[in-house]
Amino acid sequence: MTTFTTQRASLMLATLCCAFQSATQAGFVDDGKGSIELRNFYFDRDFHGDSATQSRRGEWAQGFMLKLQSGFTPGALGVGMDAVGMLGIKLDSSPDRSGSGLLPRGADKRAVDDYSKAVGTLKARFSETEARVGGLSPQLPLLASNNSRLFPQWFNGTQVISKDLDRFTFTLLEVDSTQLRDSTNFEDLTAMAQQGAYSATVSSDRLYYVGVDYQPLKSLTLSLHTSQLKDLFQRDFAGFKYRRGMGTGEVFTEWRYFSAREQGRDLLGNVDNRTLSTHFGYSIKGHTLSGGYQKVSGDTAYAYVGGTDTYLFSEQQISTFALANERAWMMRYDYDFAALGIPGLTFNVRYVKGDQVDPQRISSVKGRALNAAGAEGEEWERTTDLSYVVQSGTLKNVSLRWRNATMRSNFADAADENRVILGYTFAF
Repeated sequence: MTTFTTQRASLMLATLCCAFQSATQAGFVDDGKGSIELRNFYFDRDFHGDSATQSRRGEWAQGFMLKLQSGFTPGALGVGMDAVGMLGIKLDSSPDRSGSGLLPRGADKRAVDDYSKAVGTLKARFSETEARVGGLSPQLPLLASNNSRLFPQWFNGTQVISKDLDRFTFTLLEVDSTQLRDSTNFEDLTAMAQQGAYSATVSSDRLYYVGVDYQPLKSLTLSLHTSQLKDLFQRDFAGFKYRRGMGTGEVFTEWRYFSAREQGRDLLGNVDNRTLSTHFGYSIKGHTLSGGYQKVSGDTAYAYVGGTDTYLFSEQQISTFALANERAWMMRYDYDFAALGIPGLTFNVRYVKGDQVDPQRISSVKGRALNAAGAEGEEWERTTDLSYVVQSGTLKNVSLRWRNATMRSNFADAADENRVILGYTFAF
């Protein structure tokens, strides 16, 4: 009797284990996905001006990024894991042309021959709430990870996004370090220097973030976000986004308002900034014509976390147009050639003009000369972007992108820049 009972118990246990393994595999493995992204990147920026410490930054590199994303285990609380491995290889560089952001370099300014890094993220899902712990690459108004070179900028921390309440999205975030796009190490958080407006060497070991987005209508989104970069600054954001059909096209507008002030021990010194960035336009039959107005107010420049994107409409390839008191006007034209029967081919051209810049906290030679003369700073930048993604055949999903920029300024060295990016993503 005992032997029979033991055998039956063992059989039941084995059956339960098989059932659990099958169920787990159905969620964790079967719902998983992966991809390998290849990015071949050529970067060339020429500086013009007697004060330029480096006349050119020009490098060529090949990047490989492997992404593995599991599904979630079954049940009310599902768990999973994501992993990303990255390898960058130098194709061309020299000490006098390094520093493009594609490759790490040493004290001798020589770029490394290759570098690799990896991040992992544990994740859990309950109803419409998802938590992630580990490597994060957020795209948020007050913390926008930069992905303009071979690899994205990463942060280490915890993020929770909840959509359980209808029409609301809640975001909670805490990070303690960042891995820059051309670095293999995680390091403390800093502020962006902004032409010497802030110290880039003062660091913080914590950033706290809370945000809520409300969508009362499908075409309307209202946002309120706040963050604290411990002992450096506190930032707040209010956003308004709206679009609607008009005739055979669509009209849209978006307003972004930011404010920043000292926080905690005030390690950065004075931080006093308010910035309004607007965008409005009209799309019809492949054409999109848009523009905007932006104004920086307060005693200091726009404040944001080092290495990240600004989340301003003015941000271009070279300049951000966000210095103390700066006013900027923006114009943009986009065209999608799918309207002409050529899907995958897109083009845009942008122009931003900035003036009224207060040069008091600009550390360049030209900036100090402007300040001594009691003059205001001015700058402009024009960028064009042409890209094509192969839609079918043997080369399907191969992409080619050319980005060109011209920037001129009376407080910074003028620059001309070209980027050529050849990409391919294989999903499995």
